[in-house]
Amino acid sequence: MKIAIIGSGISGLASAALLARDGHAVSVFERFDAPRPLGAGLLLQPSGLEALDAMGLREKAETCGAQVTRLIGRTPKGRTVLDLRYADGRPGDVGIGIHRASLFNLLHDAALQTSIDWRTGQGVRTLHDLNDKPRLELKTGDMSEPFDLVVAADGAHSSLRRQICPTARDRVYPWGAMWAILPDPEGRRNGLLDQVYRGCDVMIGLLPVGDNPADPDGRPGVSFFWSLRGDAIPAWHADGLDAFKTRLRGLWPRAADVIDPVTDAAVFAEARYRDCVCPSWRRGKAVLIGDAAHGMSPQLGQGANLALGDALSLARQLKDDAPVIHALKGFEAERKPVAGYYTLMSRALTPVFQSSSKIIGVLRDAFMGVSCRLPGIRNWMGWTLVGRGRLPW
Repeated sequence: MKIAIIGSGISGLASAALLARDGHAVSVFERFDAPRPLGAGLLLQPSGLEALDAMGLREKAETCGAQVTRLIGRTPKGRTVLDLRYADGRPGDVGIGIHRASLFNLLHDAALQTSIDWRTGQGVRTLHDLNDKPRLELKTGDMSEPFDLVVAADGAHSSLRRQICPTARDRVYPWGAMWAILPDPEGRRNGLLDQVYRGCDVMIGLLPVGDNPADPDGRPGVSFFWSLRGDAIPAWHADGLDAFKTRLRGLWPRAADVIDPVTDAAVFAEARYRDCVCPSWRRGKAVLIGDAAHGMSPQLGQGANLALGDALSLARQLKDDAPVIHALKGFEAERKPVAGYYTLMSRALTPVFQSSSKIIGVLRDAFMGVSCRLPGIRNWMGWTLVGRGRLPW
C-alpha cells in the first residue's frame, strides 16, 4: 500500500520502519526541516522492550541505555512511600532508562535502512477524502497525492486528532515539569528510578539513562525532573538558578549534587502533558497512534512503550489481506484495552503525586508504602509497572 505517516516521533519512526520493511510504500511528513528528538529521558518497560525486540533493536537499546531494576520514592526525611521491583511483575523483568535521543537514533537509523520517502519541512494542515483515497493538505497550501492509508503520529499536541475523532478531548494538565539530562556525578550506568516527594506539590526524580549523546566527554547521563505547576514556571525562572539549588539541597542533597555544576538555567526544558480521550482512533482510512491517540501524564512512564506497541500492532494487522478498514478495526480492538488501562491509571495517580492537595499527600504517605508490602497489591503494582496491564473489555 501507499501509506502516509505524519510525524517522526517514536510511534511515527517505528511505524515507518516496520511498514517499509513489509514492502509498503511509506512517505513520512515531518514539519521540521530534519527529524529530531524532543523530550527528556525515557524508561523503556518490558512491554516496550518486547516491541523493540521484534524490530531487532532491543540489544542496541540495552547497550546504550541503563538497566533499572527498582522504583523507589521517599519523603525528604527518608520515609518510603513507594518501593517496586521489576521482578514483582515477572521474574527477569527489568526496565531500561534511555536518553530520548538514543532511542530516536535507533529508530531513525532503522527507518533510514528502508526505502522511505522523507518529506521534511512539510507540516500537514488538513486531511481530505478519508473514506476513499486520503490526501493531505500541507501548511504551504499544496495538496499531496492520494494514499491508501494515513497514520497520524503527530504526538500529544496533535493538530489532526479532531479531524479523525471529532469528539476527542485533550485538556492540558495543570502540572508539568522542568527537566534536564546531566552527567551523573556517581558515573552510574545502571541502578534505580529514584524519587523524592514532599506532599503532592513537590516531586523530584533521577533516572539513569546510560549514554548521553550530548555530552562531549562521553559520561553516562541521568535524567533529572522537577514537578511544577504550569502557571508557576515563570516564577521558577524569575527566582533564579541559585535559589533553586538552595531549595533542592534542603529537600534532596543527592539531586542537588547533580544540579550543582549547572550554571545556565537554559539547560532545563519545560514539559507539559495532555489527557487525551478519543472514543475512536480511526476514521475511514486514517488512524491515530501513539500520544496522538492516547496522550497521558507520565506518571507510569508508559508513553514510549505504548507508542512502540501501537506501531508493532498496526504493522501486524496490515500484514493480512483484509481491507484497510478491517485492519484498523483489528488494531483498535487489540490496543485500546491496553491504552485504556494506562489512561485510567495515569488519570487516577496524577493527583496523588502532582496536585495541591495536602490530604491526598498525607494519606499517600501513610498507606502507599504499607500497600507495597502486601503480596497481592505488590504483584498488581508490579504487573502495572512493567506495561502488561489491560482492561478486561
